[in-house]
Amino acid sequence: MASTRVFLPGGYRYIPAVFQYSSGVAAEAGFQIERVRFASPVRLPDAYGAVERHLAGLGRPTEAFCACELRSPAPLTPQGFTDFNREYVKTLERWGIFKDDDNPVARTNVCPAFNPPAKPSMYAFSYTVPSSSGKRSFIGAGGGETREKNGKFEIVRRGDVSPDGLREKIQYVMELMEDRLAALGFTWADAAYAQVYTVFDIGSFVADDIIKRGAGPADFTWHYCRPPVIDIDYEMDVHGPARVINL
Repeated sequence: MASTRVFLPGGYRYIPAVFQYSSGVAAEAGFQIERVRFASPVRLPDAYGAVERHLAGLGRPTEAFCACELRSPAPLTPQGFTDFNREYVKTLERWGIFKDDDNPVARTNVCPAFNPPAKPSMYAFSYTVPSSSGKRSFIGAGGGETREKNGKFEIVRRGDVSPDGLREKIQYVMELMEDRLAALGFTWADAAYAQVYTVFDIGSFVADDIIKRGAGPADFTWHYCRPPVIDIDYEMDVHGPARVINL
């Protein structure tokens, strides 16, 4: 099981992953996570300003920013994805969050198959606020059917979107979500939302391989989107915020 680190300035802990994002975050004692969803995706430069204004209005520092959900025009090559992420983390560095390739912010980044944004945009964001309620909260990052092998990432059943191929991808990602929940100290019973992202027909697997396996307590949503990197076919995230706000 993965271990976590505490990001003290933000009031949350996170599962270390790669430079572009962490694998998930959870509020530390004395804090809770709130999630804000925009009425429609906002282009990143404008979204960053909206985040800053929202946090300032709450009297919270930019370091309280702990997760975001992005929408991008189309899947990128691995190099294109790296190039995008190097630009993305510059804002997190300016906010006092990203340092030495250690990034505590969780993220989901997917590409709508219909009416995609012209430029990378923000769909939602999350942050911590002080709380005495004792209610625990978390945001899991999006994860696709990629696994590390010999220091490199490989795609589970690359190019195979047959029923058997899709089922193996789904089962792998469910295991990934369960590992992340456990690392943050949660189970499926704590999940408020479970979201999947794919353009392939997973309808016959939703009941047995997702809902009955554990995601049943959550509000389940299937977004008709592609993951952000070419050849990845399926992605999922799991959330348990204390409060959701619509802007």
